[in-house]
Order: sequence, then C-alpha cells, then structure tokens
Amino acid sequence: MLASRGSARLWASLGTWYASFSAGAPAQISSLVVVEHRNGALTGSTLSAIAAAARLGGPVSALVGGEGVGGVADSAARVEGVDKVLVADSPLLRHQQPEPYAELLASLAAAAAFTHVLAPGGTFGKNLLPRAAALAGAQPAADVVEIVDADTFVRPIYAGNALATVRFTAPGPRFLTARPTSFKPAAAARAGAPAAVEAAPAGALAAMAAAPAAAEWVAESGRDGGARPELGAAKVIIAGGRALKSKENFALLERLADLLGGAVAASRAAVDAGYVPNDLQVGQTGKVVAPELYVALGISGAIQHVAGIKDSKCIVAVNTDAEAPIFQLADYGLVQDLFTALPELEQEIAKLKKQG
Repeated sequence: MLASRGSARLWASLGTWYASFSAGAPAQISSLVVVEHRNGALTGSTLSAIAAAARLGGPVSALVGGEGVGGVADSAARVEGVDKVLVADSPLLRHQQPEPYAELLASLAAAAAFTHVLAPGGTFGKNLLPRAAALAGAQPAADVVEIVDADTFVRPIYAGNALATVRFTAPGPRFLTARPTSFKPAAAARAGAPAAVEAAPAGALAAMAAAPAAAEWVAESGRDGGARPELGAAKVIIAGGRALKSKENFALLERLADLLGGAVAASRAAVDAGYVPNDLQVGQTGKVVAPELYVALGISGAIQHVAGIKDSKCIVAVNTDAEAPIFQLADYGLVQDLFTALPELEQEIAKLKKQG
C-alpha cells in the first residue's frame, strides 16, 4: 500500500519536471519549509531551515501544521525570506505527529510541484522528512550543512569526521533536513509587509485525512516545560554524563543552567541510564548544538558525543579521568570530582552576578 501511494505521488510530482525538460527549460526553484513550533512559537531551527531555503533562490513557502495555529502562521509570515505561508489547520496535526504530517507533505510536494522540501534537522525533522520522501518516492538528504547548488549538498558522515558532497541526478523534488548550526537563522521580524497567509490546498488535506491511521497519540512526558531555552537556540548549555549517577543529581545541573540562563543536556549514556528524557540528548544520535559555552560534567567525550558539540565556541570539561578524550577538545579542563566542582562553580558565579 505504501509503495503504491508513493509511486502515484512520485509520477504526479515528476510531471511538471518532465514537462519543463521537454520544453528545454529547467524547473524553476520553489522551496517549501516545514515549520516546527512549540507552545505557539517558532523554533530557532525553523529559522535556520528558512535561511537554508533562501540560499537556493526562488520563492520560499512555509508550511504551518497543527490545530489552532493562526498565531504561529502570523509569526512565520513575518520571517525574513518567507514569500507565502500555507496553513494546515487540522485536528490530525494537533500533536504534529509524523504519520499524518508526512501524508500531507508528500501530497503538497506533488500538487504544488515544489522543487525542494526542507525541514529543521532536529528530532522533529528527522522523524518527519524521511517518511514524506518515501511516500513521494524520493531519496532524502539528511543533516545538510552546505548548499552548493540546487542539486548538490554537503552533509557530515562518520560522526562528523568527514564531509560528503551528494548530488541528486534524477528529476523530482529534493527532500532535505538542514543542520541548524550551519545556517544563520533568518530574522524573525522582517522590515516590510508580512507574507501572504493562505490555507493549504484542500486536496492535500483530503489526502491526509483519507490515509489509514498509523499511530495513536497517547501522551507526552519528559519535555522541559520551564523557561529554559531549547537546546538548538541556547547560548549556554550545561551537560551531564553517567557520572552524575542518578536522576536526582541532575538537579545540580539545572540550578547552574538557571543561574546562567542556559539549557540542560546529557550524553547518551545518561539518557540510556534513565537520568533524563531523550530529548535532552546531545551527540550523533541526539541533537547537534553550537552554543557560546558548553560545560561538560562527567562526560568522557566519546566520538558520538563530540559529533554534536564540536561547533561550540567554548567548551569546559570537568572529569576525574585526566586521560578522558573530552580534554582533547575542551578549551578549559578541570580534573576534579564534579560533585566537588559544581557547588564551588555555582557559588563563584552567584558572587559574580551579585557584583555585576
């Protein structure tokens, strides 16, 4: 069933391409960016994806999916580089689940003949875009860090230790996720008039509604609902590893993060041990970050973790093992037990804040 739906969409989306090729002209670039939003606000990674789309040239449309998302659509319309905002307001997208969203995205790509479909390169985009690409019969390019031209892109491989240049040779839409740290976010408030806002095509919404339900929403737990910034946009990140030994000890990191106005993160080992939810994981299989300050507490510095933090401006490491790999990457290192270092660091920062 998936293959048949994907094949139909593939031929539909290729029709415009073949028509333009037979006329001797290349397809005009037109990009669609999937908007990730949380608590009624655009995420920083969405602004980076819009900036990546703008580099391709041609008009950029933003797709806002959800229920009661008029405010989000208005915010997207004010972003620099956005030419049009498509709103898919539906109960099926209330939780932005990837299964119905992918159906909508694949239908839109075919109906509107977008040449490029982009999503933020975080958990949201990684969960959504490959599904939509499969339904459209296309091969996605994940975690793009550079756009060479409309068909050629650069992405990291081998945990970020090498870069691969990939080129699409077959006609059809290009599905991409853009690494947020590689593209400077588009301005959230443009100088001129906002972009036009209109409803997504009824046919695409009908195709989404007609697709068989593949998953049922139950509940969401673990996401930090406080005032801390999201990892992708945080200027300061305090990260902990398995050396913290328990979920309760992560409260020490939270106090320091709140003192510095930063976010809390964790290594995969800490997530696997159940100390924190997996949306706080940083690394090759988690989130890629590039804060001004990254403090690694009790993190050894495995290559998978380093892949997610090496673009940080300043890295501070605290570990009892003087031979830990993290010290090879750190700008500042302290060989000490984190349970001794953390209270002292917190006190000194509190003193500085009182003075300044």
